[in-house]
Amino acid sequence: MDTLLIAGGVLVVLALVAVGALWWRMRHTAARLVGQAEAEARRIIARAEVDAKRIAKDADVDARERLLAARTEFERETREQRLEFAGIEKRLDQREALLDERAVTVAERERRVEQVEEETKSLERALLAREQELASAVAEQQVKLEQIAGMTAEQARGELIRAMENEARMEAASIVRRIEEEAAEKAKDRARRIISMAIQRIASEHVIESTVSVVDLPSDDMKGRIIGREGRNIRAFEQATGVDLIVDDTPEAVILSCFEPVRREVARLSLGRLVQDGRIHPARIEEVVTKVQAEMDEKLFSDGEAAALEMGIPDLHPELVKLVGRLQFRSSYGQNALLHSMEVGWLASHMAGELGTDAAVAKRAGLLHDIGKAVDREMEGTHLELGRELLRRYGESDEVIHAMECHHGDYDPQSVEAVLVTAADALSAARPGARREILENYIKRLEKLESLAADFKGVEKAYAIQAGRELRIIVESGKVTDEEALWVARDLAKKIEAELTYPGQIKVTVIRETRAVEYAR
Repeated sequence: MDTLLIAGGVLVVLALVAVGALWWRMRHTAARLVGQAEAEARRIIARAEVDAKRIAKDADVDARERLLAARTEFERETREQRLEFAGIEKRLDQREALLDERAVTVAERERRVEQVEEETKSLERALLAREQELASAVAEQQVKLEQIAGMTAEQARGELIRAMENEARMEAASIVRRIEEEAAEKAKDRARRIISMAIQRIASEHVIESTVSVVDLPSDDMKGRIIGREGRNIRAFEQATGVDLIVDDTPEAVILSCFEPVRREVARLSLGRLVQDGRIHPARIEEVVTKVQAEMDEKLFSDGEAAALEMGIPDLHPELVKLVGRLQFRSSYGQNALLHSMEVGWLASHMAGELGTDAAVAKRAGLLHDIGKAVDREMEGTHLELGRELLRRYGESDEVIHAMECHHGDYDPQSVEAVLVTAADALSAARPGARREILENYIKRLEKLESLAADFKGVEKAYAIQAGRELRIIVESGKVTDEEALWVARDLAKKIEAELTYPGQIKVTVIRETRAVEYAR
């Protein structure tokens, strides 16, 4: 038992010793860590102080550099301004000196002018006195002459004038009679010679304008692609161009039929591109037709410019040049309007040259005499009225305008050039084979058909196709309903029956199409 107590006491002592040793070691370790932390803190503080001093020094250096740069820039700008002010001051001094010199010159000129005025007044007084002396002398001589002749001055003057008038009238009547006799003998011969020479110098080819165009195809298989599924391609093409597309048994070819040459040419070019491209569907057809129509405007300008340059008239207004180009797609009784206008210009110019008048005015008026026909299908009025308005708008001279408006005899010609243009127009139109009236009447009937349709509300486009046997009308879906489209067709048919004379019957087709378009972006 005692042994156990002793062992227990030893264990307790050992435990207390171990606890004390552990506590002392922990305290020593804590003191050491605290010392290390304090040393690290002192090092960090010292390093921060060094960094702060360095940053402050760098900031001070940077501030001094910026201040120096700003001062240098300020001194440079100040120096430049001083130089500029010095230059301005120098110019002002020079200008002031120049003004002083001019002031001296002006004063000298004023002195000279005053001196000249004084001399002029002296001369005027002398001349006035001399005139009075001469008037007195003339009056005295007149009185003496009246006393000698027994007549007053007025009576003598009247007798002398009457004698001279009688003599001049007798001589003038003799000269006029002789001139009239010579003119009557030579007028017809000279007129025939001038006209024959002008005609001989013009060798024009006359080709009657046609209303159809043939488009060659690479193979007959292309006809099926042109027609499309259930004819949708051919319908889209006719709707976009207003031209009748005829697909028949003609090998490797289709026919375009339309009375309007510009529209037919646009259709021909569009169909050629579609055939060459191979992609034929309604959307592509509309895209190609729109592009060709834009290119046609450029072609009209270039063709008009070429015609003006060929005629030697390079200074036409650009709008007139474009209208001249449009004349190649306009015909009068089958005669091409552009070729006819150029021929009239050459004839009038040659005849004016033979007569010694203004050939340039005659040529210009001859080329432009039918310019109103380029727009008479789009605007109200005769081609004379439209042509006169166009020429005035684009700065043509009064001589050219007068010669143009007289060529159909609606106005009395007041110049030789106007007479020559009228004669040249008649000569060009009277050539054998130059014109054909049947074609012109046919075209006028088709134009009347389209104009009747255009008068109805909501009509966007109107095309006379199938040689005038069908009138196809495209109305705007937002303005005309389906029910109203029926009434448009019926009313237009009645109007055609009342106002036109035509063989057979005319089919009126009204097309109303609604499209929904959206873009995926």
